[in-house]
Amino acid sequence: METHLFENVIFGPINSRRLGVSLGVNLLPLESKLCNFDCVYCECGWTDLKSFPKIHFFSREDIKIKLKEKLEELSKNKTDLNSITFAGNGEPTMHPLFEEIIDDTIELRNIYYPDCKISVLSNSLMLNNPKVVTALKKIDNRIMKLDAGSETTFQLINQPLNNRNLDWVVQQLKKFNGDLTIQTLFVKGDHNGAHIDNTTEEEINNWLEILKTLTPKEVMLYSIDRPTPEKNLEKIPKEKLMEIAKKVESIGINAIVN
Repeated sequence: METHLFENVIFGPINSRRLGVSLGVNLLPLESKLCNFDCVYCECGWTDLKSFPKIHFFSREDIKIKLKEKLEELSKNKTDLNSITFAGNGEPTMHPLFEEIIDDTIELRNIYYPDCKISVLSNSLMLNNPKVVTALKKIDNRIMKLDAGSETTFQLINQPLNNRNLDWVVQQLKKFNGDLTIQTLFVKGDHNGAHIDNTTEEEINNWLEILKTLTPKEVMLYSIDRPTPEKNLEKIPKEKLMEIAKKVESIGINAIVN
């Protein structure tokens, strides 16, 4: 089974349990993944650092035109739309004009779908950039990745490419003062001779302690559902995810299993 890249700047809309009818926006190149994580489970495959110098971003103008055309089409056809969601081939906040594109999206949303939410799925590694933080504070749904409760597991699962550690990520997430959603993928398996499991009692307890400090509005729990670059991974049963979700709710945070 092979991993895949998104082939368009605008994709969908698709039906999302969490976000409803969601129109996807991919700010990243179509020919290669661009991310500062190299997650073992990423559906887009491994991060190829050799491709970074050749990266070509779509311009702000191109993205605005494509989004406008799609929103006009959906509005004309009276299609319901609940979220405009930034995801795609890696980390969306790595686009150098991310804040400006968010401003354009808010403008277009207000014209065509004023009740629609704007959502961004992010790994948090660009939160040292004030413009990225400012942009994320302008939108409705900040959905931020947190896959581990310990530094060892963070490094094994997410494999950050810029020497960031888990504590750094947690400190950056505190910038939102609880006005964020945490998204966690649970998985177990083996990678490069090391065993990975973020569902152990110790790992879950550490993760819950972090959640207590972040006080997010909601936590989204899920497991792998598509081909992964590391083949030696196991999907976590829904029953286990529900068990973890109950622990999240026991500390006063809403949890949803996808």
